[in-house]
Amino acid sequence: MIKPPLPANEAERLAALQRYRILDTAREQDFEDLVSIARTLCGTSMGAVTLIDRDRQWFKSLQGLEGEQTARDDAFCAHAILQPGQLTVVPDARLDARFCGNPAVVGDPHIRFYAGAPLLSSEGHPLGTLCV
Repeated sequence: MIKPPLPANEAERLAALQRYRILDTAREQDFEDLVSIARTLCGTSMGAVTLIDRDRQWFKSLQGLEGEQTARDDAFCAHAILQPGQLTVVPDARLDARFCGNPAVVGDPHIRFYAGAPLLSSEGHPLGTLCV
């Protein structure tokens, strides 16, 4: 497993995330609907809207799994935000050096496939992802 590096503009990215005042807020139906649509379109059992904070990945919406957050170092999405204009697709996480030792790959829920689209602030900072 490869620990995700920090974006070059990490301080600005975190400041932008804080300005949205969305971390640790209640679940909202619009985000739940967005994740449900993504799961249906992609035919996946799991999906989320994530936000990458300083040391954690926080879930604004999470379907198909339980939890509120994970360690940033274990987050697939922490890698996805490094390419803000691109979709990150991992066909088989067992075969990808970034993820092959990830606890969610080698143990429950045994993640194999991942696709994540960065969610950008109005200034273009990647704050998190919509992922399946």
